[in-house]
Amino acid sequence: MSTLMVSVSGIRGIVGDGLDPNTLVKYVSAYADYCGGKIVVGRDARITGEMVYHLVVGTLLAKGIDVIDIGITPTPTVLLLVRELKASGGIAISASHNPNEWNALKLLNNKGEFMFPEEHKEYIDLLECSNNYVSWEKLGKLTVNNTALQYHINAVLKMKYIDVEAIKKRKFKVLLDCVNGAGVYVMPELLKEFGCEVIEYDCEKTGIFTRKPEPLPENLIGTMEAVKKNNVDIGIVVDPDVDRLVLITEKGEPFGEENTIAQAVRFVLSKEKGNSVVNLSTTRTVDDIAKANGCKVFRSPVGEANVVKKMKEVNAIIGGEGSGGVIFPALHYGRDALVGTAIILQHLLEFGGTLSELKTELPEYHIAKAKIDVGNKNPDELIISLKNKYSSVNINTDDGLRIDFEDHWVHFRKSNTEPIIRCIVEAKTENEANYFIKKYFSELS
Repeated sequence: MSTLMVSVSGIRGIVGDGLDPNTLVKYVSAYADYCGGKIVVGRDARITGEMVYHLVVGTLLAKGIDVIDIGITPTPTVLLLVRELKASGGIAISASHNPNEWNALKLLNNKGEFMFPEEHKEYIDLLECSNNYVSWEKLGKLTVNNTALQYHINAVLKMKYIDVEAIKKRKFKVLLDCVNGAGVYVMPELLKEFGCEVIEYDCEKTGIFTRKPEPLPENLIGTMEAVKKNNVDIGIVVDPDVDRLVLITEKGEPFGEENTIAQAVRFVLSKEKGNSVVNLSTTRTVDDIAKANGCKVFRSPVGEANVVKKMKEVNAIIGGEGSGGVIFPALHYGRDALVGTAIILQHLLEFGGTLSELKTELPEYHIAKAKIDVGNKNPDELIISLKNKYSSVNINTDDGLRIDFEDHWVHFRKSNTEPIIRCIVEAKTENEANYFIKKYFSELS
């Protein structure tokens, strides 16, 4: 069974088992027809990136498309450069937090954003009629741009609300974990621009992940121990393509990936009033913070493109996802760990205490997750039955089913690739969250 997954998030699969040369050429060829003009290409550091890069660029040139190669860069850097260079599109070659054997094409529109669902459908409709190529004299031209990373750093340093000189005087001591991904090429330099003393951990330019690359607490045991051992102010962890930011307190404990977006919302709303947007699986902490500031939170289906679409609809000033993805539209509409890093350093500076003390000031919630195997049952029918059962409660059906109760919320989403329903619950205590997970598991069973 092929591992290939096609969605608004991109074209993703295991190299050699789903993501093969023929597949890459097919999807890139259609994307070339969809864009029709010059395309920015960047990639993360993973070992299959060079092979995928050559196939992508060769296909684009054969379609008569000019290509701007920005090298090994974070995905958000590709987003920024599409807009800056007024390109017709961009391809970030990265499978995000997936293991070494995976890779993917993240496809952007001409605004430097992930394609919206309607744009993605228009692109997919071109797949069966995109096997035409230009003659030799009409081939596209390849240009190399070596300034993309510095452009991104400079843009972050100039963000509103960020006082670089004040942060420099604080002289934060930071342990940085880039899991040997694209962050190695930019995060140490950014932190040094902020006057930080940087201790690098898994920051080698090998592109080989020494652990599971998703920045979850269970994958960061060694990182958390290193934070304690080196007596730093903060641990900063990014995923392989640097769009997710996860923090570790000075005690070597998780700050909480959900709290990354919560503290970003708290910081921005302390500076100006406005709307926030997060997805339906993101912590209720964001709602509490917005309410305390007299502001509104809007929720979107899961996925960066969906969050951005809703942010534009409601003119949000901050948004993101509970996986550690911060979107600050004052700079650009994309999850960006560099942006999140600048915000947390400024916030921590102004707060004046430690990161663990900052965490205690956030409302406390606990999340529990489960995958519920539905076997031969129809997952849509199961979700509808739950919707009917809880019809008197506050429900949202934009993306599966989210039910909001006074003391907890639950979000059910069916998988598009497996016979399972993903269930996520948030409550005030860990015991309550686990109790509700078991309750809903029993109901679905």
